[in-house]
Amino acid sequence: MGIRKYAMLGAFALASVSLPAFSASAEDVTISVWSLDRDIQPAPNLIKDFNKLNTGIKVEYRQIQFDDVVSEAMRAYSTGQAPDIIAVDNPEHALFASRGAFLDLSEMIAKSSVVKPENYFKGPLASVTWDGKYYGVPKATNTIALYYNKDMFKAKGLDPNKPPQTWDELVEAARKLTDPAQNVYGITFSAKANEEGTFQFLPWAQMAGGGYDNINAEGAVKALDVWKTIIDQKLASPDTLTRSQWDATGTFNSGNAAMAISGPWEIDRMLEEAKFDWGVALLPVPEVGAERSSAMGDFNWAVFANTEHPEEAFKVLEYFVSQDDRMFKDFGQLPPRSDIAIPATGEPKKDAALQVFVEQLKYAKPRGPHPAWPKISKAIQDAIQAALTGQMSSKEALDQAAEKIKAVLG
Repeated sequence: MGIRKYAMLGAFALASVSLPAFSASAEDVTISVWSLDRDIQPAPNLIKDFNKLNTGIKVEYRQIQFDDVVSEAMRAYSTGQAPDIIAVDNPEHALFASRGAFLDLSEMIAKSSVVKPENYFKGPLASVTWDGKYYGVPKATNTIALYYNKDMFKAKGLDPNKPPQTWDELVEAARKLTDPAQNVYGITFSAKANEEGTFQFLPWAQMAGGGYDNINAEGAVKALDVWKTIIDQKLASPDTLTRSQWDATGTFNSGNAAMAISGPWEIDRMLEEAKFDWGVALLPVPEVGAERSSAMGDFNWAVFANTEHPEEAFKVLEYFVSQDDRMFKDFGQLPPRSDIAIPATGEPKKDAALQVFVEQLKYAKPRGPHPAWPKISKAIQDAIQAALTGQMSSKEALDQAAEKIKAVLG
């Protein structure tokens, strides 16, 4: 999905390894790994470095396509052809774990000096957890926050150092910033009828006391009402219902929207495209002092339950984890851990933005976890579309979604 965009790989050297010692056997054990990562992304490069260590474990890599992950992985598992290790999108992790397709790593993690649950942000760790056990290790993470055009804020008499903190402030700022004569909308985001729409809306519901299992809570209805106000009053473009997060950020970068809700994957693009002063702020909350929340994206590592080499596969995962401090420096991705500082880039805007996203990650929550997440998400997407197109009120749409989700959870 469009919630991940990666930076180009910079200069790259073999990092030191602090893994438990293990001896090479006469013949290497082969561990297979599947992921979406291209040659400038973590998996193939970490594997290349691991193989240089001559540990007695040889890792083979296969790149797969995003749309094929679930179907191909399930087919491979059911026919005994699954890889030892796979990277899956975090909301899909529970689908595999709940069916016994992923290996329970809890005991290995408890004994590991490398993989330490207390080092992870709560959201990524929750996404690999099922029934109180760990069925994977977070690979990377991302979230969303509020980008805003400081130049437009100044021009409309708004303080560029005080971005909106609450929903009411956000709507009021969007009204002041909307300028039809200049083809400028106050805000842009994605309410598309796919996972991106759920990704962007669910944090609003969570901040107001709702959630996927309580999607028609009073606060969640208020959240959708806020979105409806933004659309009905043309504070955002009507194509918000059909455009992706990538498209929304393009609208912001071109100067046709004063604010945008998007993620850290857009920072480098923004530095290149946006010809104005901009900043990033935490997502506004329903009211001052309310609970914060944010979306959580990116992938997790998991070991398939039918691997013939569980210990060796886990040692490979330990190596990947030992390289987490390279995730941003070498690959432009945020590590899923709170104990790893993001190194300064020397670009003031980028460094300031990254600080906000790292702070936002403290409040990021997984989608689910639940094995039927696609059905749950579809119910939420349908409700968003029904409300924003005027087919139903926000309450009617979310009540309907709640009934569909109840049937799934039942």
